[in-house]
Amino acid sequence: MDYTRFFNRDCKHLPQPRARRAIPRRAAAAGAGLAVAAAALAALLAPPSGEASREPPPAVVEHPLALPARADAGSGMPAPAGGDPVREEAAGGAVAGPGAPGTAAAPRWRTLTVRRGDSLARLLAREGVGPRTVHALVTSGREARRLRRLRPGERILLARDGDGAVAALRYPLGPERTLEVRRAGDGYRARILQHPLEHRQAHAAGVIEDSLFTAAQRAGLSDRLTMALAGIFGWDIDFALDLRPGDRFRVIYEVLYRDGERVGEGEILAAEFVNRGRVYRAVRYTDPEGRTGYYTPEGRSVRRAFLRTPVAFTRISSRFRLRRRHPVLNRIRAHRGVDYAAPRGTPVKATGDGKVIFRGRKGGYGKVVMIRHGARYVTVYAHLSRFARGLRAGRRVRQGQVIGYVGATGLATGPHLHYEFRVDGVHRNPLTVRLPAARPVPARYREDFRRRTAPLVAALDTLRRVQIARRD
Repeated sequence: MDYTRFFNRDCKHLPQPRARRAIPRRAAAAGAGLAVAAAALAALLAPPSGEASREPPPAVVEHPLALPARADAGSGMPAPAGGDPVREEAAGGAVAGPGAPGTAAAPRWRTLTVRRGDSLARLLAREGVGPRTVHALVTSGREARRLRRLRPGERILLARDGDGAVAALRYPLGPERTLEVRRAGDGYRARILQHPLEHRQAHAAGVIEDSLFTAAQRAGLSDRLTMALAGIFGWDIDFALDLRPGDRFRVIYEVLYRDGERVGEGEILAAEFVNRGRVYRAVRYTDPEGRTGYYTPEGRSVRRAFLRTPVAFTRISSRFRLRRRHPVLNRIRAHRGVDYAAPRGTPVKATGDGKVIFRGRKGGYGKVVMIRHGARYVTVYAHLSRFARGLRAGRRVRQGQVIGYVGATGLATGPHLHYEFRVDGVHRNPLTVRLPAARPVPARYREDFRRRTAPLVAALDTLRRVQIARRD
């Protein structure tokens, strides 16, 4: 589910702030413990060569990270036929002129920012570049088709030769890849440049005081990493309802550098979340066949076969109860599901992989979708305003796929989703039912899993000791 709307909501029943008492003896002991724990964490994360680590702002500490070799790591992908990839020139650098091999002309570099409604032609027209040149750039190769889909805020680097003609154009596609269109004879040639990146390791820790989002910001985590953290533990923790002040998290993640400059963030490598005193842990592992997932330190998948909630709701308007007065019929009857109040038109997602067994109108359910998941499980999504395009009975759906939109069809007093979870034909409470887990690490890879994740688990242990020492 999309947790963004919940992260800024204050937790209910916040405790009143308490005055901190001065305890000189404990403070001295805590200071000594913090120093020892910090030294241990540095030893765990330090590179074998002993290279000194750079430290960004407090709460985020970065170190070089030795990762298993990847197919695209090292010096990057092989250069495309026709020449070696050139290094990124700094503004004011040299770009080879079209008619003088081995010589360098002084180009005029400009960084152009894409505005709302811009096409490449409109963007370059402001620089005096004519439509004929724009057409030559866009048709310079298969890769150059990406120039037809520019987005506001993106940047394009434009270099001109001494005569004012376009000598080269660069369009960053991400930290590792750049589209380059360069003068070649009477035309242009497009190719993708691969940039080798240095992977470093960073860690952050925080305590929930009001919301996960603000706590993650204080710890130095970006919005993307915060969403990734919620996604990892989203099968066990409902981040809209289960968070409490005092809950804690610890995260170890990748930071990407190119030529010594930070260019982005990678994936979360290991994480721990303490919710209501219960500890949840996850480590990232890629097996020899290339399958990547998050697992507990024992090798069990943290992913579940079902999502806990199918919609980004504002509140639970009615819970699972065997005796409830129906708001429309005004009589006591069982409510064998959970009602999630949400604005009309909010997307509803399938909570697990399965096959649609019914799509249409059914009595008080109104517009409803029923999905069978294997032999034992059926989920029901009722009171929809409309169905997702192309959805029909017999169609297979994937976990997280949009199947419809919140409405108030059938016996409903307002827009909400009625969600049911059935096991072997018996209704179960969707909020408390134990969800089946996905497949664990295959037995043949268990030893490889333990060997590669042991350093991450040890780093989480040390990070916990550091956080406890700071708290005391």
